[in-house]
Amino acid sequence: MDKSNSLDDYLENHYINRSNWLRAAVLGANDGILSTASLSIGVAAANNFRAPIILATVAGLVAGALSMAAGEYVSVSSQNDIENADIDREKQELKEMPELELQRLAEIYEKRGLKKETAMLVAKELTAFDVLGTHVRDELGINEIVHAKPFQAAGASFISFSAGGLLPLLVTLFAPINLMEYFLYASAILFLIILGMLSAKMGGSTIKKAVVRITFWGTAAMGLTALVGYLFGVNLA
Repeated sequence: MDKSNSLDDYLENHYINRSNWLRAAVLGANDGILSTASLSIGVAAANNFRAPIILATVAGLVAGALSMAAGEYVSVSSQNDIENADIDREKQELKEMPELELQRLAEIYEKRGLKKETAMLVAKELTAFDVLGTHVRDELGINEIVHAKPFQAAGASFISFSAGGLLPLLVTLFAPINLMEYFLYASAILFLIILGMLSAKMGGSTIKKAVVRITFWGTAAMGLTALVGYLFGVNLA
């Protein structure tokens, strides 16, 4: 069997390549499950009728998915604007003071462990190959892996929030009305645990830590929402 891999294949095996879309997807799914379930629990704690619970859940799901997508797009676009502004500034500096920029680049490589002469040689060779790309990557710390992608982040957030919010909605449709809060809480915790395990597996992190974190904060959020529902609940009959 040929064990040789291209550089692209090698890099693809590293978890950092998944950071952008994985962060948005996990955040969206987590928010979809937690916020929709919390809203449903709050409404269920305030009344004993299925219709208002379903209506509130659907409204929360739709509004939350659109809000998450818009928020991610604006946030990541702002990051993109900052990156592009830095790149434009770097272009200007390379045009106005190329020797100083070369020296800065050599100093960066020297701090990473190269000898002074080697650092300058590497800086010159990389500058000759791709001056702007080299400075953007090594001086500004911007590369293709971590570069902001607004539409990718917005799409991942919208889809994942909708998928996450759909799960509590299904519970509100079929769970017994007199036990609705308990079914919502138990199912949401189960969904969050599964999500935590999947995200930890895909991100290469510790599963136990992810599950404990997501369970604790999920319980806190839903418990506080249920408390608000009981305290301010109004019988809708």
